[in-house]
Amino acid sequence: MKPNKAKAIMLAKRQLAEFVCDAVNLEGINFTLPEIQTLLDGITVGGHKLADQQIALNQADAWRALFEWVEKDQFGITPEKVCALHRIAAKEEALDWGRFRTGGVTIAGTDYMPPQADSLPEWFERMVDEASKISDIYDRAIHFFLTMARCQFFYDVNKRMGRFIMNGLLLSCGYPAINLPARRQLEFNQLMLGFYETADQKDMNTFLRSCLDEKVIKIMKE
Repeated sequence: MKPNKAKAIMLAKRQLAEFVCDAVNLEGINFTLPEIQTLLDGITVGGHKLADQQIALNQADAWRALFEWVEKDQFGITPEKVCALHRIAAKEEALDWGRFRTGGVTIAGTDYMPPQADSLPEWFERMVDEASKISDIYDRAIHFFLTMARCQFFYDVNKRMGRFIMNGLLLSCGYPAINLPARRQLEFNQLMLGFYETADQKDMNTFLRSCLDEKVIKIMKE
């Protein structure tokens, strides 16, 4: 598959509603795809909390910001850029948004403890340095997602942020984004718990690559 940034972004934009729908369903917010499409058209959907609708709209706004940055060659993996995106994606959802957490957090289901808050800038720098040594673009992008999830740079919206950064890198290099289907939530959660404990990325890397949309890859190869 040859990289093609314009085509990769075009295909991702067409999947926006699907990306948002899967992301919120993975968080336990049960929207259907038609409901998300209606919401993104600016029409309120009945039967859902306003807070849940706002979370969905935040995800769409974060994707749109990401698309704009990639198109204008403004995407970069820096603390400033990541915090700017978190300010959009986590608005009024997380305890604090738009900056690294200032206190400790836990991850449900595991004894693993993320790094202390005062060491997060150092962990971010280490993550970027490690990624720079990974030649394969998908391995590098997945490394960012998994490391961000494990470090928990923010009080909340960490896995979603990791996926945004993973996909921002892929799109900026001309490769299709990875969407995580909500129907594979159990498999994802089980593998993530194992990853938190061991930091071994192998199984999660295989899983995330299997989430690539074959239809999108076929179009990319045309």
